[in-house]
Amino acid sequence: MAFDLILRNGRIIDPSQNLDRVADVAFAGGKVAAVGQRLESEGADVRDVSGLLVTPGLIDLHTHVYWGGTSLGIDAEDFARRSAVTTCVDTGSAGPGNFAGFRKHVIERSAVRILPYLHVSFAGIYAFSKRVMVGEGHDIRLLAARDCIEVVEANRDLIVGIKVRIGRVASGTAGIVPLDVAEQVADETGLPMMVHIDEPPPSYEEVVARLRPGDVLTHCFRPFPNAPTDGKRKVKPAVLAARQRGVIFDVGHGKGSFGWKTARAMLAEGFTPDTISSDIHTLCIDGPVYDQVTTLSKFLALGMRLRDVIAASTVNAAQTLNRPDFGTLKPGSVGDASILSLEEGEFSLEDVVGELVTTGERLFAKGVVIGGRWWHP
Repeated sequence: MAFDLILRNGRIIDPSQNLDRVADVAFAGGKVAAVGQRLESEGADVRDVSGLLVTPGLIDLHTHVYWGGTSLGIDAEDFARRSAVTTCVDTGSAGPGNFAGFRKHVIERSAVRILPYLHVSFAGIYAFSKRVMVGEGHDIRLLAARDCIEVVEANRDLIVGIKVRIGRVASGTAGIVPLDVAEQVADETGLPMMVHIDEPPPSYEEVVARLRPGDVLTHCFRPFPNAPTDGKRKVKPAVLAARQRGVIFDVGHGKGSFGWKTARAMLAEGFTPDTISSDIHTLCIDGPVYDQVTTLSKFLALGMRLRDVIAASTVNAAQTLNRPDFGTLKPGSVGDASILSLEEGEFSLEDVVGELVTTGERLFAKGVVIGGRWWHP
């Protein structure tokens, strides 16, 4: 078989196949073609990645990449290069009132795959900046159920779910009402929800009690108030019950939603995140988030196994999106791969409340394969 690209001698870590070994990966026709020893093909682009990790293309399940369309949007391609991310899942930057512009001017022009959650609020997250901060859920006049249905039906090839933000900052005096509307839209369209939670009211327990199997609770390791743990550092019963019924717990680090204290307590109880995501946007790209590989490195510092950290940004994220051909290097799957280095040293990693943790290893982005082609040196 003729190959277009061969990654030579990398350490393949593919949790979807329980692979962790040195081998070659070959791509042809935009797909993964083979994983094996000394793969050869005349005319193929051969890249020596000895000493580096090769994983399925990293999926960042929580990003904001409507660059130029909303004040929080960052450039997806620039972010993907610094993070070795091949799929950015945009979580509600656009609502039904401005989704057409997001699709035409950003998504369709991007070399990096962008899959959106559609916001239940008409204009998405429209007022999120250093100087202006208006929670889009405060005004229930903006909750646009009928418009959401129309936009979903016209864009089923892209839209992966319905986004809603709940909490004192995002929904204010409207409380949990935006979740009522989002749930109806999700039910009508057959799509899952991603639900943001910030400070109370409502409480963490009230929100997770409403979520259904396959729905995503993002910001799941947020600090007090509205942490998933109680004052004794125990996981709240409502959180355990939600996981048992199939709710997906996503990190969504962001500007205010990852605390070392919370994370240590959760992992001490054996509660690891299902997916690890950055929640990258303009107010956190220069810290404390920076990129996806920095976010993943924080969970290595917490003691998670490398395999499990990679799974949380590959196969687990793909399952959350119901896209079984993503997040894997199985032959025939989408031809995406991430090339990373795991480097030793002394690295300081910060959370959203300013706590610094020094760790002896961290991940760095070294290259990206998208659609079977080497995209970033």
